Amino acid sequence: MRSRYSAFARGLAPYLLRTWHPSTRPDRLDLDAGLTWRALQIVDTVNGGPGDDTGVVEFRAIARTADGERHVQHERSTFTQIDGQWLYVDAGTGPLLRDR
Repeated sequence: MRSRYSAFARGLAPYLLRTWHPSTRPDRLDLDAGLTWRALQIVDTVNGGPGDDTGVVEFRAIARTADGERHVQHERSTFTQIDGQWLYVDAGTGPLLRDR
């Protein structure tokens, strides 16, 4: 999760696509260059440790828009491990919230 947040912050769409599960991966990813990512808060985790094949991470990622407006991405993401690599599946069991 932290590496994907860092990739969003640095605008690394190829990395994000590589770490996205093939069953849910989009063909392309257009990142919003107008967002400056400022902080990541991990709210909760379920599984995702050594020996687990799946995990859930609830997080809040805080950004600022180009005009200074606050943006919060609140998501409960599902991940699965394939060949030792964790892959993002989807927003999982919780809602995807976009608060301002």
